[in-house]
Amino acid sequence: QVQLVETGGGLAQPGGSLALSCTAYGLIVSTWNMGWYRQAPGKQRELVASITPNREAYYVDSVKGRFAISRNDAKNAVDLQMLGLKPDDTAVYFCKTLPPGEEYWGRGIQVTVSS
Repeated sequence: QVQLVETGGGLAQPGGSLALSCTAYGLIVSTWNMGWYRQAPGKQRELVASITPNREAYYVDSVKGRFAISRNDAKNAVDLQMLGLKPDDTAVYFCKTLPPGEEYWGRGIQVTVSS
Protein backbone atom coordinates (compact mmCIF):
# COMPACT_ATOMS: atom_id res chain seq x y z
CA GLN A 1 0.00 0.00 0.00
CA VAL A 2 1.37 3.38 -1.01
CA GLN A 3 1.48 6.22 1.49
CA LEU A 4 2.92 9.70 1.19
CA VAL A 5 3.43 11.45 4.52
CA GLU A 6 4.15 15.16 4.69
CA THR A 7 5.95 16.70 7.65
CA GLY A 8 7.44 20.05 8.56
CA GLY A 9 4.69 22.60 8.06
CA GLY A 10 3.69 25.26 10.52
CA LEU A 11 3.80 28.99 11.05
CA ALA A 12 6.42 31.33 9.65
CA GLN A 13 6.78 35.09 9.53
CA PRO A 14 6.98 36.90 6.19
CA GLY A 15 10.51 36.55 4.91
CA GLY A 16 11.04 33.43 6.96
CA SER A 17 11.64 29.86 5.92
CA LEU A 18 10.17 26.41 6.34
CA ALA A 19 11.17 22.99 5.09
CA LEU A 20 8.66 20.33 4.09
CA SER A 21 9.42 16.67 3.67
CA CYS A 22 7.40 13.95 1.98
CA THR A 23 8.32 10.41 2.99
CA ALA A 24 7.06 7.64 0.75
CA TYR A 25 6.04 4.15 1.75
CA GLY A 26 5.32 1.45 -0.80
CA LEU A 27 7.16 3.11 -3.67
CA ILE A 28 10.68 4.30 -4.42
CA VAL A 29 10.65 8.05 -5.03
CA SER A 30 13.82 7.97 -7.13
CA THR A 31 11.88 6.11 -9.83
CA TRP A 32 8.87 8.47 -9.90
CA ASN A 33 8.11 11.98 -11.02
CA MET A 34 7.17 13.68 -7.76
CA GLY A 35 5.50 16.98 -7.04
CA TRP A 36 4.44 19.40 -4.35
CA TYR A 37 1.03 21.03 -4.75
CA ARG A 38 -0.68 23.64 -2.62
CA GLN A 39 -4.21 24.81 -2.11
CA ALA A 40 -5.00 28.15 -0.55
CA PRO A 41 -8.46 28.93 0.84
CA GLY A 42 -10.86 29.65 -1.99
CA LYS A 43 -8.32 28.83 -4.66
CA GLN A 44 -7.64 25.88 -6.93
CA ARG A 45 -4.92 23.42 -6.10
CA GLU A 46 -1.74 24.26 -8.02
CA LEU A 47 1.51 22.48 -8.77
CA VAL A 48 4.30 24.35 -6.99
CA ALA A 49 7.35 22.25 -7.83
CA SER A 50 8.24 18.89 -9.29
CA ILE A 51 11.29 16.68 -9.69
CA THR A 52 12.05 13.87 -12.11
CA PRO A 53 14.07 10.71 -11.52
CA ASN A 54 16.94 12.58 -13.20
CA ARG A 55 16.48 15.40 -10.65
CA GLU A 56 15.18 17.86 -13.24
CA ALA A 57 13.14 20.43 -11.36
CA TYR A 58 10.17 22.58 -12.30
CA TYR A 59 8.80 25.56 -10.36
CA VAL A 60 5.72 27.68 -10.77
CA ASP A 61 6.74 31.27 -11.50
CA SER A 62 5.53 32.58 -8.15
CA VAL A 63 8.08 30.52 -6.19
CA LYS A 64 11.09 30.57 -8.52
CA GLY A 65 14.20 31.68 -6.69
CA ARG A 66 12.58 31.10 -3.30
CA PHE A 67 11.66 27.39 -3.17
CA ALA A 68 13.89 24.40 -3.87
CA ILE A 69 12.74 20.83 -4.40
CA SER A 70 15.14 17.99 -3.76
CA ARG A 71 15.18 14.27 -3.20
CA ASN A 72 16.71 12.35 -0.32
CA ASP A 73 17.10 8.84 -1.63
CA ALA A 74 18.43 7.51 1.68
CA LYS A 75 15.18 8.57 3.36
CA ASN A 76 13.01 7.85 0.32
CA ALA A 77 11.72 11.39 0.59
CA VAL A 78 11.13 14.50 -1.46
CA ASP A 79 11.83 17.79 0.29
CA LEU A 80 10.71 21.35 -0.35
CA GLN A 81 12.84 24.12 1.08
CA MET A 82 10.89 27.40 1.22
CA LEU A 83 12.71 30.69 1.71
CA GLY A 84 11.52 34.27 1.59
CA LEU A 85 8.01 33.21 2.51
CA LYS A 86 5.12 35.51 1.72
CA PRO A 87 1.56 35.59 3.09
CA ASP A 88 0.43 34.38 -0.36
CA ASP A 89 2.32 31.15 0.29
CA THR A 90 -0.20 30.28 2.99
CA ALA A 91 -1.87 27.04 1.93
CA VAL A 92 -2.17 23.35 2.55
CA TYR A 93 0.77 21.68 0.83
CA PHE A 94 0.41 18.22 -0.66
CA CYS A 95 2.91 15.70 -1.93
CA LYS A 96 1.88 13.76 -5.02
CA THR A 97 3.20 11.29 -7.53
CA LEU A 98 3.03 12.55 -11.09
CA PRO A 99 2.32 10.79 -14.39
CA PRO A 100 3.04 8.48 -16.05
CA GLY A 101 2.49 6.29 -13.01
CA GLU A 102 -0.55 6.04 -10.79
CA GLU A 103 -1.47 9.15 -8.88
CA TYR A 104 -1.05 9.11 -5.11
CA TRP A 105 -1.64 12.06 -2.80
CA GLY A 106 -0.44 12.78 0.69
CA ARG A 107 -2.93 14.07 3.22
CA GLY A 108 -1.48 17.56 3.18
CA ILE A 109 0.16 19.83 5.71
CA GLN A 110 -0.64 23.42 6.66
CA VAL A 111 1.79 26.25 5.99
CA THR A 112 0.83 29.64 7.37
CA VAL A 113 2.81 32.79 6.72
CA SER A 114 1.76 35.61 8.99
CA SER A 115 3.21 38.25 11.26
